[in-house]
Amino acid sequence: MSTALVRARDEAASEAWDERGETGLEQGLRHVISGADDRCLARRPDIRVSAVEPERRGDTAGCDDRRMRGIDELVNVDDPAWPELQRVLGASSVPVQVLPGDIDEGPRCLLQMQVTGRSVLGALALYTGGLLVDDGWLRVFGGGRGSVADGRLPSLAQVNCFPADLDPGWHPATGLVVGHDVVGGVFALNGGNPGAAGRPGGPGQMTYFAPDTLEWEAMETGHSGWVSWLLSGRLETFYGGMRWPGWREEAAALAFDQGLSVYPFLWSKEARADLAATSRRPVPMREVLGVAADLARQMGPSDPGFLGEV
Repeated sequence: MSTALVRARDEAASEAWDERGETGLEQGLRHVISGADDRCLARRPDIRVSAVEPERRGDTAGCDDRRMRGIDELVNVDDPAWPELQRVLGASSVPVQVLPGDIDEGPRCLLQMQVTGRSVLGALALYTGGLLVDDGWLRVFGGGRGSVADGRLPSLAQVNCFPADLDPGWHPATGLVVGHDVVGGVFALNGGNPGAAGRPGGPGQMTYFAPDTLEWEAMETGHSGWVSWLLSGRLETFYGGMRWPGWREEAAALAFDQGLSVYPFLWSKEARADLAATSRRPVPMREVLGVAADLARQMGPSDPGFLGEV
């Protein structure tokens, strides 16, 4: 695990936010986390960044119940996460832009994922088109839909290639991609069997594909804890070895379908010695991710698998 990740993880251990915990996510993500035991997912993460409340009857069916809940049941819930998330977004010291959602795409995401509005994941999908964190350095996907020219990010459904029509049997093979950073880092939510997918961490936990190590790293928290951490002001520590003087301006100037090509590569001895001396240019985000995946297959420990469709 990278030194930056260890530092950020240790700092995040003292963070407490979102008392509703992972209920909608960890208890209800039956079709994204296929085959996972809900009782196991109810345990608190090893790194406690938020409290996890007990399962609420009615928020999820039993572990063996594959009933697909309708949109009314997913949206009309007690104690929705969105009001508190709005408050935290507004109070965060981290620059964050909330993008407009789409009236059709948000519910489509909820239906396929089978998460409720009680979870942060469900709230982001239902009420936002995603988040731009730290002047666009990090993109958190939500329920928006449209073109880059319209100032929109792709939705969770688009990034993860959801089927066009609701499919009870479909789930992301290796987990759910929930965020990208502009240098090719990928944040993903583990599925039910991370080991089989070549991912570290437990079911329902966040992982990060690091472009400076070309491997996946466990974050030891769920999705709502991850969002809390993003807004806590600790990204500077996490990205300490991947940011150079002027990074903020370069990130803010990118279109939503662009990332930054860095050469020599972030994992190279040259970049580690003098990151400011690297050459950087805007390229399609698809290219940034493709190059990182190819390099990981050739030089990293393993094939990183699916990194998201953009």
